[in-house]
Amino acid sequence: MSGFVVKLKRVRTDRPGCLPRYASDQAAGADLCADIAQTIVLSPGQRCSVPTGWAAELPDRETVALVFARSGLARQGLALSNGVGVIDADYRGEICVLLSNLGCEDVYIEPGQRIAQVVFMPIARARFEVVEELTETERGSGGFGSTGR
Repeated sequence: MSGFVVKLKRVRTDRPGCLPRYASDQAAGADLCADIAQTIVLSPGQRCSVPTGWAAELPDRETVALVFARSGLARQGLALSNGVGVIDADYRGEICVLLSNLGCEDVYIEPGQRIAQVVFMPIARARFEVVEELTETERGSGGFGSTGR
């Protein structure tokens, strides 16, 4: 998949906001920034939704935008509340990042701070077929570490 255009619409005009941007030439994800007027203090165990200030239009239904945590924030105990955010091609609302503080100290989220990263991926939609039996494999139904650690 080569580059394509993602249309962005500014949700609020009272703040300049920062465009999603790639931090390096070979970065897979574009950084999303907090579009907030003042610092958010996230205490241990607390969750919040942080707006980015942008709504997006993906190029087609074969493209999904996936929102991932930034590794630098994970060191402070911040994680995405929903694991990975999924932005479907037909969603037109503001992109918000659901953050959880899993650490032991307050975390401060500043206006304009990079809070997550978005990766664009091709998708394939499955057709589901109900069957009586599945093909046997050596692994079978073993899961959760059954192939070793």
